[in-house]
Amino acid sequence: MTQNIRTTILCITLLVAAPLQARENTDVIVMNNGDRITCEVKGLNGGVLYINPSYILGTISVDWSKVSRLESKQLFLVKIEDGSVYTGMLNTAQTPAGRPMKIQVTETPKKTVVLDSSRIVNVAQTSEKFLSRFTGGVNGEMTYSKGNQSTQYNLSALVSYPRERWAAQVGLTSTLSHSSGVTASTWNQVTFGAFHLLPWNNYFYGGLGGFLQSAEQGINRQTILGGGVGRYLKNTNRTTISVLGGFAWENTNYRPSIVPISTQNVAGGLIAGDMKLYRFNKTNLSVSAVLLPAVSQPGRVFFTTNASYYIKITGNLSWNISFYGNWDNQPPANLPGSNYGTSSGLAWTFGPSLRTTPRTIQ
Repeated sequence: MTQNIRTTILCITLLVAAPLQARENTDVIVMNNGDRITCEVKGLNGGVLYINPSYILGTISVDWSKVSRLESKQLFLVKIEDGSVYTGMLNTAQTPAGRPMKIQVTETPKKTVVLDSSRIVNVAQTSEKFLSRFTGGVNGEMTYSKGNQSTQYNLSALVSYPRERWAAQVGLTSTLSHSSGVTASTWNQVTFGAFHLLPWNNYFYGGLGGFLQSAEQGINRQTILGGGVGRYLKNTNRTTISVLGGFAWENTNYRPSIVPISTQNVAGGLIAGDMKLYRFNKTNLSVSAVLLPAVSQPGRVFFTTNASYYIKITGNLSWNISFYGNWDNQPPANLPGSNYGTSSGLAWTFGPSLRTTPRTIQ
């Protein structure tokens, strides 16, 4: 498990360090009051349009409802409220006076779709180049005290790869707490997931999996694989709520010195939920949870959750506080049935910000 964690950290670090494709600064937006700005459109998220004029260092935040016109020859992914996602260049279609702005998404001269701006949930840069399509973020914190020789670190990262009808992601949560004369307490979790939109509005099918190591619970390695069908219950530029139901399999390897039968396999149902709340260019809250009621061991229930609250500092940098936890109501050999904790630190995001992927067990 330790080797798996190290490999994942290395892969995420290399991906974060990879330079993203530079884009031309030739996009144009016009505000309701007539102001015209030539810039690079970074994306739309939480009702905020992010732009970067060539004469300004950093990114400007613009109220999406105050934009009357937008033109760009760059490629974007555009997501609307029913879950549909389109790829293409952006232009403002002819709109009758007093009506919401309409955005024309052009993939090819013969393939164009016109969307009401009020129905657009998210806009993100994309590219024909593989590396430029990734989006994600990294959070980190480390403390050290000489007095009792204590060390603590918290690290989390999430990398997503969004496309029109599908998306995939991998995430990492790692914590360590160690003091002189005390056994180190560690928690390492690697998660991955993918989903694909179904023909019906707001429905999708997806799969998830992950690896967990928890010293507190005596777990050397816990593996989960599952899948099912999901639906967006709410999908606006302020709130995204999704649920997924299906089946899962879980294999847990406990420390042999504690549990006589060190490996247990459990089959069960799967209920996964994800919620994201956004406030104009200031804060956002993200909560995900997975409930696995065992079928092969009736009465046993597993539950895992992650929650993060972000406050933007500047640009792609923000402060966050996070909570993680794992519960088992029938652990073997009188082992602790839970392990949970909190952390806070700085977070840095990179790439486009298209909110397409239910986070599942991250």
